[in-house]
Amino acid sequence: MLGHPARSIALGMGSGLSPVAPGTVGTLWSWVAFLVLEPFLNDGQWLLLIAVGIGVGVWACTHTARELAMADPSCIVWDEVVAFWIVLLMIQPASWIEQAFAFALFRFFDAVKPPPVNWADQLFKPRSAAAMGWLQGWGILFDDLVAAFCVVLLWALWWF
Repeated sequence: MLGHPARSIALGMGSGLSPVAPGTVGTLWSWVAFLVLEPFLNDGQWLLLIAVGIGVGVWACTHTARELAMADPSCIVWDEVVAFWIVLLMIQPASWIEQAFAFALFRFFDAVKPPPVNWADQLFKPRSAAAMGWLQGWGILFDDLVAAFCVVLLWALWWF
């Protein structure tokens, strides 16, 4: 993980190395990081951090997936990190119970991949002989961003 900065980012500072449910552990790391940073960042700074996180994430996920020679390795969890930051930012202010419910919803959409998340998951996957490129790196993040959108949409409908 420490051999290249892209690995540390893509692996969620090590949370993706969990032998059990790395996506869930990565999402938990995202939640903790959000709680630590929340008092110091306003909404504009969060949006900037998320935008930079997506850009850097495409680079880091592409680089790490290439090194692992896999299209979307389960140890890459930066996609969960950035996407869950979006969910948490959009539902604020939220109680611990509400944040836990949002966590469960996000994990459902990310793990089960109901439509449209399953569509987004397959959209940028490399074909069997194709090399891993930036578009496929974007695809690693894209399905989680769609999952985050689904959670935020359900949240808004629930509150409406």
